[in-house]
Amino acid sequence: MGVTVPPSAGTRAIISLVGMPGSGKSTVGRHVARHLGLPFVDTDHLIEQRIGCSIRDYFETQGEAAFRDVEQVVVDEVTRMAGHVVATGGGAVLREANQLALRDRTTVVYLRATPEDLARRLRHDTHRPLLQRNDGDPLRRLRSLFQERDPLYRRTALFVIETGRPSVHSLVNMVLMQLELAGVVPVAAGPGVPHP
Repeated sequence: MGVTVPPSAGTRAIISLVGMPGSGKSTVGRHVARHLGLPFVDTDHLIEQRIGCSIRDYFETQGEAAFRDVEQVVVDEVTRMAGHVVATGGGAVLREANQLALRDRTTVVYLRATPEDLARRLRHDTHRPLLQRNDGDPLRRLRSLFQERDPLYRRTALFVIETGRPSVHSLVNMVLMQLELAGVVPVAAGPGVPHP
C-alpha cells in the first residue's frame, strides 16, 4: 500500500522526471505516482492531445521549433497544477523557461542513463523523432544528444539517479528513497513498493 501525499503539501508535492529518451521516465513515473496516490501526467501525451497527431508527425510537418513552442506551454501548465508526478519529454530541458519552471515549481529527478544503455533499450523504437535521423548510427546520435543534454538535466534536477540496468521496481524504490530522505514525501509505512 502506498503513501498518499495530500495535494495541499505545496508545490514541491509535484515531482517531475527528466532524462534522455528511453531512460524510463514514463514507466517509473507511473509507478511512483501509483505508490504515492498522486495523478500521473506525461507531457508528451498532453502535447499529442493538443496537436491532434503524433509527435513524430508534428516534427515532420511543423519542425522541431514549433514542437518546442507547444512543449513549453504544456510544461508551464503542468508545473502550475496541484500535486502530481510528471514525466517530461527528453528535450524539455532544452529551453531555459522549461528548466526554470521545472526547478522552481517541482522536485526534479534526473533518470540518468548512458548512451550505450539507451541504445540497447531503444534499438527497435521507431517513434522517437530525434532518433530517426538518417545518419545510420543511433548510438552516435544518442551520444551527441547526451553530451548536449546531460549538463542541462543536471542543472535542472535536485536528484540524479543512475539507471544502469536495475529493474523498474529498483528504480522506483531509489526515487522514493531520495524523495523521502529529502522530506518531499512522507516516509512509507510498510515493506516498500510492491512489484508492478
